[in-house]
Amino acid sequence: MSTDAIVLLKEDHKEMRRLFKAFQDAEEGPASQRGKLVGQIVEALTVHTYLENEVMYPEVRKLLPDLEDDILESYEEHHVADVLCAELHAMTAEDEHFNAKTTVLIENVLHHVEEEEQEWFPKVREALGRKQLQEIGERMIALRADAPRKPTDPKAIKKAVDAVTA
Repeated sequence: MSTDAIVLLKEDHKEMRRLFKAFQDAEEGPASQRGKLVGQIVEALTVHTYLENEVMYPEVRKLLPDLEDDILESYEEHHVADVLCAELHAMTAEDEHFNAKTTVLIENVLHHVEEEEQEWFPKVREALGRKQLQEIGERMIALRADAPRKPTDPKAIKKAVDAVTA
């Protein structure tokens, strides 16, 4: 298993795309199935944004000040995802807004992922190199086990607040 931070984040992105497709395939199916999938999406996003906000973004912000604007935009995109995740977590799959809200979340996250993978990650990889990205990745791996799984977890709430006040 790679410890490269970008490889780890791309693996998370791949899993999110898989979950998004599963939701889209089940969109007309039973509410229980959609609810379960959205629960998995919310958990995956909560962990992922926590790791980026706690490790990746602060480290890159410190090491590569030229990427400050990209990082601030990413924090804001995470904030939007955090709000939608919190709302979905509080809803039932039978709510008339459930599918629409999930679709908006998916669209926002896919936009964020594409920007990261196409624009931001190449700049970070070129500037930091393999050793630094492995060190960042090792810190993310170490933190993953204790990362919040629900948007109502106090660590997730603190992360969301810190991201928009940083």
